Amino acid sequence: MTEPEIDYAAVFQAFPGAVALLTPQLVYADANEEFFRIRGSTREQVVGHYLPDDIPDPSAPTAAALRNIQTSLRRVAETGEPAMALERYDVEEFARPEVWDERYLSLINIPVFGSDGQVALLLHRVEDVTELIRAREVALSLQEAMLPAPRPVGRHGAAVRYRPAVGALEVGGDWYDLVDLGGDRIAVAVGDVVGHGLSAAGVMGQLRSALSAASRVVGGPAGALEVLELYARSIAGAENTTVAKAFIDWDTHTITYSSAGHPPPALLQMDGTVDFLDRATDPPLGARPEHAPRLQASEPFTEGAVLVLYTDGLIERRREDIDTGLARLAGSLARHQAADLETQADALLADLLPPGGATDDTALVIVRL
Repeated sequence: MTEPEIDYAAVFQAFPGAVALLTPQLVYADANEEFFRIRGSTREQVVGHYLPDDIPDPSAPTAAALRNIQTSLRRVAETGEPAMALERYDVEEFARPEVWDERYLSLINIPVFGSDGQVALLLHRVEDVTELIRAREVALSLQEAMLPAPRPVGRHGAAVRYRPAVGALEVGGDWYDLVDLGGDRIAVAVGDVVGHGLSAAGVMGQLRSALSAASRVVGGPAGALEVLELYARSIAGAENTTVAKAFIDWDTHTITYSSAGHPPPALLQMDGTVDFLDRATDPPLGARPEHAPRLQASEPFTEGAVLVLYTDGLIERRREDIDTGLARLAGSLARHQAADLETQADALLADLLPPGGATDDTALVIVRL
């Protein structure tokens, strides 16, 4: 059978979205018609021109985004690794000069290798995702409304943080919760629903509320997770949710905990050492074919220690073993042991999240014991 002859120039022009080809020296080699359209430029005004010349005025609202695009392309040319980013790129309204319309671009930069194995070209793809970002902002507001407001729990202080993934176009399903159990006891939880978007945020809200209610009527974290698992089996999209749950009792100076496939809580001791509470880890919710009792373990604590629960966005990195992330968390906790809870929470995020932001959502709860 004869293979069809492919007109790659026609494929390039028909590519969905705006794409351009640049040399490693950042000179435009070609672009498709959609790229010229969104730029409002002709082929003659683009092809053969140097990309940095696109910044005629360093003080223009678009200057920062253009500089970031150049930096990303240069990095791809140097490393041979693709990169993607989300950039704000405001556009001046045609009918109202000096009035700028807020716009967002999704950018993908991919190396094209030559026969010698070196980067020969850079494929630069641009997509206007302004409407998606505006929809994400609505979803994020909904998600934040479903999370409890930061407040003291009983007589004990706690710091909470939620950070959405940078560059993601949809919200995630991470959550946290704190419950006053009466006496001198509180319950703390963090969870992570698989997926993104309004559906994941909706599942998150249902599971958080159900676990919060279960914590008030059962005797321990394992029982609360067993109730939650039964409930989760009736909710589409709740399968494989991970949760870590801890009951803290100051009368007995004991942490009782249980985990459904979640990264282990960290206990910062008064001497600066960090213990990871990993003796009661079971599969995520709905991962087992039949319902079964969940594991539970207890750990004594000394007053003044710190308990940290978090979701995997805080510690996990691509192509990196999870133990490396846990060690990074332990080191940060030890360095900031003397700080107050709010400062410590901010320091953990600054230390552990990548400079450009994490690729996964992050929820964090810190309790002074």
